[in-house]
Amino acid sequence: MEEFNIIKFLKSAVASKASDEHLQVGYPPFIRKNGFIFRTNMPALTKEVLDNAVIEITPQNLQDTILSKCDIDFMYEIPGVSRFRVNYNRQMNKPGLVIRNIPYTIPTLKELQLPNMLESILDHQNGIILITGPTGCGKSTTIASLVNHINTNKAKHIVTIEDPIEYVFNSKKSILSQRQVGTDTESFSDGIKYALRQDPDVIFIGEIRDKETMAAALKASETGHLVLTTLHTNDAVQTINRIVDMFEESNRPIIRKQLAEVLRATVAQKLIYSEANKMRYPACEVMVVTPTIKDYINKDNLDEIYSLLRENNIDDMISLNSSLAELVNFGLISEEEAIENSNDASELKQLFRGVYQGTKSYYE
Repeated sequence: MEEFNIIKFLKSAVASKASDEHLQVGYPPFIRKNGFIFRTNMPALTKEVLDNAVIEITPQNLQDTILSKCDIDFMYEIPGVSRFRVNYNRQMNKPGLVIRNIPYTIPTLKELQLPNMLESILDHQNGIILITGPTGCGKSTTIASLVNHINTNKAKHIVTIEDPIEYVFNSKKSILSQRQVGTDTESFSDGIKYALRQDPDVIFIGEIRDKETMAAALKASETGHLVLTTLHTNDAVQTINRIVDMFEESNRPIIRKQLAEVLRATVAQKLIYSEANKMRYPACEVMVVTPTIKDYINKDNLDEIYSLLRENNIDDMISLNSSLAELVNFGLISEEEAIENSNDASELKQLFRGVYQGTKSYYE
């Protein structure tokens, strides 16, 4: 029986277009492809085999301590194949690995089949733009594409603060400074604070995880910088509530006012699997902050935002349902697949029956 080789396995997974790999003691390796988990026909992994695999891909500075850790993230690279974001974890005192494949090439917004109007939200000179969605919905790839669009088309200084660094950017028209938490800066909030002294135009924060990072991001966006970041929320209203709820109740009116002034747009993304085409397509809810929405945020009247999003023929607003309907109109997904992924199935069915008129295409 051939001994498990982690490098050979990862090369094969990349060739098969897998997005993730899962390795656990007592089970064969699993891969994720198009959002679905598949069990490979390889032998079950022993603790010794998995320990050896962990050591083989661990950076030199962690080699002596990795097997005593409970949770840690790091990057690994097979030159010419892919970069990998590795999470080492323990389950019932046994080692485990969850690996995300990070391609070298950063796709364009068009290649990702995202709405063209996303380019226009990057024209802001300051403020904050939030890319949101559940784990595995493509947030990292979308935000990397937005950063690279700025890099390609605008002369800016872009500072990224990540944990760990995923996509590697080559400076084009812009200059890129990529900083890793734990290696190049102590924390996300420290990275943002010191980035303000590094003459940035754009700051990309890998993820907002806590109140301190959110407060630092809001401050940066108030002081003349464009901030791009991600949150694990499902729509615009959830996003606003999540940010406000990070803070103590006594501070929430101030945070709401601050957010209303600096928020430029939220993009909530889902990946929809097409059984016919055997691939996934992004559906987006895009909220552009207009004076009306600013007023709704200030007054904590957020339910009204849903009504504005449904009237998607103004201000480049896109509701999730109108995005799903577009994917159906282009023959990329079926009506059933759209309805299954809708947050308001009855409204989407009305869209399909032509009740709402005047919707425009976001993809042409």
